[in-house]
Amino acid sequence: MAAHRKSAHRKPKQRPFTGPAARTAATLALAGAATATSATGAGAAPAEPAPTAAQVRAKVDRLYHDAEVATEKYNGAKEKETAARKAVDTLADEAARRTDRLNTARHALGSMATAQYRTGALDPAVQLALSSDPDSYLERAAHLDRAGDRQAGLLGNIRRQLSGIARVKARADQETEALAARRAELNEHRTAIRTKLADARTLLATLTAAERAAYERSADAAHGGGPAQADPATSQAADGSATHPDRAVAGAHADRSAPRASVAAPNSRAARAVSFAHGAIGKPYVWGATGPNAFDCSGLTQAAWKAAGVSLPRTTYTQINAGQRVSRSELAPGDLVFFYSGISHVGLYIGGGQMIHAPRPGAPVRIAPISQMPFAGATRVA
Repeated sequence: MAAHRKSAHRKPKQRPFTGPAARTAATLALAGAATATSATGAGAAPAEPAPTAAQVRAKVDRLYHDAEVATEKYNGAKEKETAARKAVDTLADEAARRTDRLNTARHALGSMATAQYRTGALDPAVQLALSSDPDSYLERAAHLDRAGDRQAGLLGNIRRQLSGIARVKARADQETEALAARRAELNEHRTAIRTKLADARTLLATLTAAERAAYERSADAAHGGGPAQADPATSQAADGSATHPDRAVAGAHADRSAPRASVAAPNSRAARAVSFAHGAIGKPYVWGATGPNAFDCSGLTQAAWKAAGVSLPRTTYTQINAGQRVSRSELAPGDLVFFYSGISHVGLYIGGGQMIHAPRPGAPVRIAPISQMPFAGATRVA
């Protein structure tokens, strides 16, 4: 009887749901989980909306501008790095020449010391006392005095050579440190350029094909060109490969059809610079490049005036000080025209309110109105 009561209080054995019951339970469980998840995330911030095509275009324009600013800094750092490297090489050559002269002096001193050792030089008073021919001895003694003077001179020369070599090596050490700093600066600007151009390519990739084509058309219009001729993704650095050749050729045909300004250059050198710039139309923009097959903006103006026999500095912010400043109303063909507050872009004025310039990655050298960018000043080179 007790056993019967004990078994009566046992819980019935649970059986798993099967069939429709199981499906109903699973549905309820999923619904509960979804409700819980929704409740948990109720306070979370909504996802940021994707940028509009206009916002992407604005960011890309800014990245291209920033890349051009970094390019001019790179060009300046490259000039300084080149100068520091030449200084180190010059000092190394000077140290080698001084070392050769030192070795020659040491050899002469060694030869003299060897000769004295072989003669077994005695005290002069003893030699005079033992000499059977005092007159002859005194003559030899005079030669010995002169030899001593030469030895003293050689020693003095060696001391001066050692001191000079020490100074040269100290200067070489300083220039080597400067060279390392210039190279670090160069790498910093190179990284900045590549990063900004990569960011621009990434943003452009978020646009549809139609939106990207519209951006290229608007960007080219802003820079005075026709339809886009090159893909920014194909533009490389001066130490890399050039832009897509087919599109560069297309750019050459499109831009060479632009009418030339009829304003005459003020002199033969300006005319040669303008002629060179016309010959560069259609060639790709490549940052850090100075021709003959690709250019950045200041590389183009430098190459144009070099063809006219005039040496310009490398960067926009040094080229603006390379001649006489002129106002916008006084512009003549061959003048350098500068843009943006940081003097980060330059073109070669050709008259009629037009210039030839290397606009940006993906846009080859072309004719453009100077009114399309914030004018910062102008310089007459010659």
